[in-house]
Amino acid sequence: MPQTDPRTPVRTAHSLGGEDLRRLLAESFAPELLDLSEEGRQACATDRGPRTDWTPAVPEAVVYAESTDHVQRLMRLASGRGFPVIPRGAGTALSGGGHALPGCVVLSLERMDRILSIDPEDCSATVEPGVINSHLGDAVAPHGLMYAPDPASYRISTIGGNVATNAGGLRCAKYGVTRDSVLALDVVLADGTLIRTGTATLKGVAGYDLTALFTGSEGTLGIITGITVRLRPSPARVETAAAWFPDFPTAAAGVLAIGAARVQPAILEIMDRGTMEALDGAHGSTLCARGSAMLLVQTDGYGALEEMSVIRAELEALGGTMTPVGDAEATGLVDLRRHARGDDVPTLIAVGEDVAVPRSRLVDYVHGLERMAVDHAVSLKVVAHAGDGNLHPSFWIAADEEG
Repeated sequence: MPQTDPRTPVRTAHSLGGEDLRRLLAESFAPELLDLSEEGRQACATDRGPRTDWTPAVPEAVVYAESTDHVQRLMRLASGRGFPVIPRGAGTALSGGGHALPGCVVLSLERMDRILSIDPEDCSATVEPGVINSHLGDAVAPHGLMYAPDPASYRISTIGGNVATNAGGLRCAKYGVTRDSVLALDVVLADGTLIRTGTATLKGVAGYDLTALFTGSEGTLGIITGITVRLRPSPARVETAAAWFPDFPTAAAGVLAIGAARVQPAILEIMDRGTMEALDGAHGSTLCARGSAMLLVQTDGYGALEEMSVIRAELEALGGTMTPVGDAEATGLVDLRRHARGDDVPTLIAVGEDVAVPRSRLVDYVHGLERMAVDHAVSLKVVAHAGDGNLHPSFWIAADEEG
């Protein structure tokens, strides 16, 4: 049988060409909800993820939903006429799930940006998918609460996008990934049917866990239009410290030592020398002057100081140099870590990965990456959420060597 290019959209008997599709959408949506311009369609053609074929498609149209009804309307049209729909949040994802397909319509949810309710007593909030992560955090802070998931893009990414990708974050070591903070979802299915999954209660174990199934599905199972999230008490105290090591393996040994000491940091991040050199060059910091690998550690809660004392003893026993930092420097270090997957470098192309390994295998995995970098004569940078073994390695290739 002849092979079909997987990038070619499946055409059904009801599929439409571009002109007919745009005409149908113009008949179905008000002009302010529809962008047919070349500039608008180009702007929504990709997210920040890599393209393996380097030939991005341009959507036929962009629909800007402002309500669940708009989402249902589009999905009913798509189901009946056979055209693909790509849901889109802020376009900050690195997974490539927001890349357009030939003949598709991009459904933008960025205008659905209302915080519908905050319940301080039940420690929950209900939001639309276009709410920016940091905006929710700011809204619940006066109640002594926080929304725990904090991906590096938390100032610009949406809660809906975080749920769709099951985003992690720096605080994942203690509070888990997005799935651990989602209580209930409103989801529009492919045929336009609206369902609600989960409950607004912290415990909800009856039946199948459809909320967990949809979280991380990147729009392949349905389109999320409402989210009830779990909020947590803002910590009474926060302690931040940086530990500097002569090499990556010793820093990784520090991760295991912290685990063996049975303390639970809120943040436990590791950076190699290549990452620190890049940050120093881009931001004027002096990370490399203090070591060749760094652990960024943060404890929180009433026992934060005591936990940090235990961590200090463990890391200094390994030869690490522990530096407690004040609030301003702590904020600066955390912000540097959020940039650590790499600022754009015009002369380089980054090929990144997002990998989870057992913490006990961090060193083995990085050794393998280092061998690959040497074999292919490229540079390597590694940063990781060491608390849960999630690494973000990236190989950097000269742009003139592409291909």
